[in-house]
Amino acid sequence: MPLTGVFASMAAVGLIVGAISVVVLRRSEAHPGMARRLAGPRQVKVGELLDGDLPSRPVRILGRVRCRDPLDTGDGEKLVAFHRDVDVRIGGRWQSVERLREARSFDLWDHDGSLAVDPALAAEPLITIPKVWRGSPAALEEPHASAVARLQERHGPAVEARATTRTLAVTDRLLILAQPVRDEETLRLDPPPGGFLVTNLELSDAMRVLAGRSRRGATGGVIGVAVALALVAIGLVGASAAAVLGA
Repeated sequence: MPLTGVFASMAAVGLIVGAISVVVLRRSEAHPGMARRLAGPRQVKVGELLDGDLPSRPVRILGRVRCRDPLDTGDGEKLVAFHRDVDVRIGGRWQSVERLREARSFDLWDHDGSLAVDPALAAEPLITIPKVWRGSPAALEEPHASAVARLQERHGPAVEARATTRTLAVTDRLLILAQPVRDEETLRLDPPPGGFLVTNLELSDAMRVLAGRSRRGATGGVIGVAVALALVAIGLVGASAAAVLGA
């Protein structure tokens, strides 16, 4: 086989490996990109930002929640963010029934000061331990039942339902990945590209949540994507060089 064909085959294998690796990552529900973004920056307290020089890159900021107008869930819990996703499985795929997002701006504070945060600008998912319900689609009530009926008319019978809820409470201690910006005399927190990363967990626990249901699957998927990118790059460059050289 000429070298051009060898390198072209290598690139094709890379594409196949990449596709398989992406499927593995999705099934593991891992978020390697979010994990890398959250774990990489240095961690600071609110007071350090108010008193010192501002970092040029996003930092992980530790503080507690203070909110004058929190969300009231009706059971005594006060929240600053409430995310709920209701889905049903139809034809082997999950179809969205509801995507509810509610948030209240709050102050991230410690004993040295506070900074305003708008959790509506947070990346998804919120890095929390989710509350997950699974059951029969028939157990869903209105308005979900009507939405499921419409989906079944178009796509066939639903075989399973799930509801995933993630919340941030006023009693939580948070880690937030944000970009501190000083505008004249005012210091604010801007969301980095992709939004704030927000967790109410210790960093080590947040990493485990972002690893998904299977740490081995997530690790294998990440390695597979890296190998795929290398194979495709080598294959394309090699095929181009071989074509120029006439090999």
